[in-house]
Amino acid sequence: MLAALTIRDIVLIEQAALEFGPGLNVLTGETGAGKSILLDSLGLAVGGRGRASVRAGAQQGSATAVFEPEKTHPAYALLADQDMAAGEAIVLRRTLAADGRSRAFVNDEAVGVGLLKDLGSLLLEVHGQQDDRGLFDVATHRLLLDGFGGLQGDAQTVAALHGAWMSARAALEDLKALAERAAAEAEFVRAAATELSEFAPEAGEEARLAAERALGMHAARIVEDVSSALESLAGERGAETGLAQALKKLSRMNEEARRIAAPAETALEQAYALAEEARRELDLLLSRLDGDTGALERKEERLFALRALARKYGVTPDALPGLRDEFVAKQEALVSGGDQIKKAEGAVAAAHQAYLAAARKLSRARASAAGKLEAAVAGELVPLKLGHARFRVALDRLDDDKGAATGLEKIAFEVATVEGAAFGGLAKIASGGELARFSLALKVALAQVSSPAAMVFDEVDRGVGGAVADAVGMRLQRLAETTQVLLVTHSPQVAARAARHFRISRAKDKTKIELLDDGERLEEIARMLSGANVTDEARAAARRLMAEAGVSPRRPRKRA
Repeated sequence: MLAALTIRDIVLIEQAALEFGPGLNVLTGETGAGKSILLDSLGLAVGGRGRASVRAGAQQGSATAVFEPEKTHPAYALLADQDMAAGEAIVLRRTLAADGRSRAFVNDEAVGVGLLKDLGSLLLEVHGQQDDRGLFDVATHRLLLDGFGGLQGDAQTVAALHGAWMSARAALEDLKALAERAAAEAEFVRAAATELSEFAPEAGEEARLAAERALGMHAARIVEDVSSALESLAGERGAETGLAQALKKLSRMNEEARRIAAPAETALEQAYALAEEARRELDLLLSRLDGDTGALERKEERLFALRALARKYGVTPDALPGLRDEFVAKQEALVSGGDQIKKAEGAVAAAHQAYLAAARKLSRARASAAGKLEAAVAGELVPLKLGHARFRVALDRLDDDKGAATGLEKIAFEVATVEGAAFGGLAKIASGGELARFSLALKVALAQVSSPAAMVFDEVDRGVGGAVADAVGMRLQRLAETTQVLLVTHSPQVAARAARHFRISRAKDKTKIELLDDGERLEEIARMLSGANVTDEARAAARRLMAEAGVSPRRPRKRA
């Protein structure tokens, strides 16, 4: 609910602080006292443009609205999306400079006016003569109808099936596009796939061939060096021969001498084994270098062919394996694309039928809910002196192949205010009083569906009195059982049903706002009944109205 509204230096209000309560909160006062200033200030706080201006002589004005919605209210989700912390209350504040510039704050954190407006639209719903939001926004009508009929789950199913249908269609279009591209370049695709497959390029092949080529180009010098090393190791005067001779000499010594020279003999044996291993490795290397004189030429040919193929297709050599796979896939699409497309077309048809089945079921349920909503609204119109008006839920059917995620129909609330007149949009209602009363009728019918933290009705009882005013009051009181309602009224029948009553008066070009206790309420309602001269008869009538309303007004917590 809207817990409080603080106003500083706006138009004729120097300073005012209003504390609202649950249920029906009414604001009364003489015409021109400043009720519109209060609503304009509230509109300023929640991001509206309004007509609020800075009080003459002041440099800056401000309006602060404190909301205390339930923790499940979508306003908290919006704050979370903005990474903004929220406590028990959500505080919306707007400052307005004398030059017209304004700043917006949420919980004392500076924000853009757009975010303030988005939060304000979730927390507060205003119905009045200039209203073109809320119930009058066609974009909300589908959600309201689904909520009224309890169809949110069915609507989510339809949206999910529509997404599956669209995904299947996208997959089919991709396959068709691939087949069309492949067919357009069929000969090139086949030739490229064959050439690249036969060449069989490998990842990293260029670097490997280049390294082997560099090695091959220096093979002659390497052979010479290896041969020289082999001669030094295994030649007539080589290390291996010398080690063998040394071991032979030690083996001829007597037993005592060999025992003393055993460590040296062991070392020589190890050295001989290592020398023998080195010789074998050198022999192997030499055989590799001398084994295939054409290897270098073949590697060079492969390397040059690899690079030429890469230039031909405009890619790097390392990209050739991937390019080969791509052309092979295109070639397969030429061969088997027809079968794949047929399968994809079957998947699209199945997804479409599943969507249509669910969407048609939802359409039937929406038509039933629309009839019930029309009947509920019609039942509210007569007591509100709108019996001549007709309300309908227009369900504009879409073609099966143009179904949307929201279903197979466009939904709009429409009204005809004159007998025989054509139906039109809600916002086309000419009379401001009719507009507000029609809002009330709709909100009562939809009371359990769309419940902002607070609702404001501006002179919903304008131009009516007696039984009609009483009917308006009864419906506002009933609506206030589920949603906090703020009401500007001139009707004593409506004011008598308030749970909290504010009186707005004007003196010396200043607007004064007072929260009334029981006795003050009685006097104010009597004034509304009789005018400036309050009579005992008026007081008795006021007392009777309050008793019939059955409302126990809250004692004021703070004088504003």
